[in-house]
Amino acid sequence: MATPSFGQYIRRQRLALLSQEPAYSLRRVALSCGLEPSFLSKIERGIAPPPSEAKIKALAGVLGEDADVLLAMAGKVSSDLQEAIRLRPKLFGELIRQLRSAPDNGLAGLVKETRAKYG
Repeated sequence: MATPSFGQYIRRQRLALLSQEPAYSLRRVALSCGLEPSFLSKIERGIAPPPSEAKIKALAGVLGEDADVLLAMAGKVSSDLQEAIRLRPKLFGELIRQLRSAPDNGLAGLVKETRAKYG
């Protein structure tokens, strides 16, 4: 099964929540994120591109999703991560390329160790 597009994913998640709670109507979700309902509809249908970082983060909050995951699905990177990369572009570039094929459990262990040491 193919990975859903950003819009398809948003629609799927919103509709799943809507089946449990009427607060997740397209109109209510759009307005709570500062989007026009027609624009959110176009995003969900793949007619309009994903919104700005701020709007994606707002959508993530409303839908209970991870903002970094939604940003990645939208082909974007959070501004705080961009800043970290700009500070050490060579090191972060090399690190990300080396970790690209690492297994998830290895990455999770690395994150845990880094948090313990620097977090």
